[in-house]
Amino acid sequence: MSQTRQPGARDARGIPRPRSDRLLDRPLTSYLLVLGSAVALLGLGLPMVLSASSVTSYAATGSSLALFERQFMWAAIGVPAMLIAARLHVRAWRLLAYPAMGLALVMLVLVLVPGVGVEVNGNRNWIDVGGPFRVQPAEAAKLALVLWGAEVLVRKRGRLNQWRELLVPLLPVAAVVLALVLAGGDLGTAVVLMAITAALLFIAGAPMRLFALLGAAAVALVAYLSVSAPHRLDRFDTWLNPALADPLGNGLQYRHGLYALGSGGWWGLGLGGSREKWGRLPEAHTDFIYAVIGEELGLAGTITVLVLFGVLVFAGVRIALRTTDPFVQLAASGATAWIGAQALVNIGAVLGLLPIAGLPLPLLSYGGAALLLTLVAIGMLLSFARTEPGANDALVARRASRRQRWQAVFGSLQPGR
Repeated sequence: MSQTRQPGARDARGIPRPRSDRLLDRPLTSYLLVLGSAVALLGLGLPMVLSASSVTSYAATGSSLALFERQFMWAAIGVPAMLIAARLHVRAWRLLAYPAMGLALVMLVLVLVPGVGVEVNGNRNWIDVGGPFRVQPAEAAKLALVLWGAEVLVRKRGRLNQWRELLVPLLPVAAVVLALVLAGGDLGTAVVLMAITAALLFIAGAPMRLFALLGAAAVALVAYLSVSAPHRLDRFDTWLNPALADPLGNGLQYRHGLYALGSGGWWGLGLGGSREKWGRLPEAHTDFIYAVIGEELGLAGTITVLVLFGVLVFAGVRIALRTTDPFVQLAASGATAWIGAQALVNIGAVLGLLPIAGLPLPLLSYGGAALLLTLVAIGMLLSFARTEPGANDALVARRASRRQRWQAVFGSLQPGR
């Protein structure tokens, strides 16, 4: 019996290609990788927020569900926002670039106005708009910098071989955004903004000697800021000398994060079974939710989270590499750097590999503004994935096929059939 050769089953030399390579060649691969990993992380994050926040929520409000209900509300807003963002055309994202940056700058300034900005855990980066709603301008600044930076560099296409054209106005405006965020005391977000700026410059073709200079300046700035404020100095000292840190003071969060990870074993204590969330692990539902995942779901749970973030970052890089649109390439790279750097800083802090920076874990930690803006960024990546060759046609065909199946099912339920 002759074997039918499938399209794409062999390479140019006639050698059969692995099945994994053929799957990656499909037009919807990037789209499904972004959507699947993001939905999986969100689906894991909601029950983990419910578990990790239950004790803190009961102590603060008298209801163990109060914080989870807020997170679920933001997810219910964020998912439709993601789906709407996924349908936007690239032109729409480019049109949003300058308004988004202008709005972000105004909100960052308002945070510093007495009576408007709200301070939480030593950081003044919130605007209280009433009820359960708080706006975090620093989160909006991440998306704004991605869009505006990509738009500025695209408009200068063909002149980026000149240092002035490459760096101005991107670096001055990024520096203003960075300064406003640092004025509120948010060093963690500042690191993510640096990562976004670096990704934009790298994709734009900045020479490596520029990265050496900017990298040295960034390290010096982070080091200075780490020792210039008492609470950041305590975190930095704990990271350098964890064994000498006060177990009831500076070293409390670090130690109990490791206790949580260590007690989970291979498969964890079970969902809801965390012991550290009972007041011993500060910020269990926000900055240190990865430790609670390790305690309740074990090593298997923590590795699953790493794999899902790896898939999401891989898909973002794949979108940037496969596109012919320079704006998509830049914006996809910036958004991927944002999510990847924030996950890296958060998980690194929980594992003791990096100083504690006070950053939430994207899609997993409690935090409405962070969740909403991250989901919008995911929707943007989905809209970019739709521009890959054949992707939009494949989506239309899938919807038509799904509609036909449902019509067949409902048709079979009609009387007389």
